[in-house]
Amino acid sequence: MGVLRRWERVIEDWERALVARVRRRGPVEVLDALRRECDGRAVVCSPSRVVVPNVYTVELADVPHRELSPYRARVGEELTDSLLRHADRCGYEWAGPVTVRIVRSAHVPNGRYRVSSSPMSHIRADALARTSPGWS
Repeated sequence: MGVLRRWERVIEDWERALVARVRRRGPVEVLDALRRECDGRAVVCSPSRVVVPNVYTVELADVPHRELSPYRARVGEELTDSLLRHADRCGYEWAGPVTVRIVRSAHVPNGRYRVSSSPMSHIRADALARTSPGWS
């Protein structure tokens, strides 16, 4: 059991080091781009209700995508968690369940990444409307 436990720690340390390395290389920029996308697409429904898109796509150029491909799910989780914390701090409401997808694209404008967002496609616009005193 001691050997297995040490092996698990080695793997966990390796994963943490990888995520830290990825964060230093550009995810800070990607996180900032996700936050800007979220803020820029916010819809004010009432003074106390701001709705933001819930589906985010991070398009990566070939090389970064190839490097991150084995860890795409983990990086996606980290990006999603960071975006959830940002929205919570800003008091945003989501248009549905939050998803951050990482995909490969040969057509990113800066040669590294592009971030886009949209509300879940099957949500009707009038479903976001809420009635509250003084608002119609």
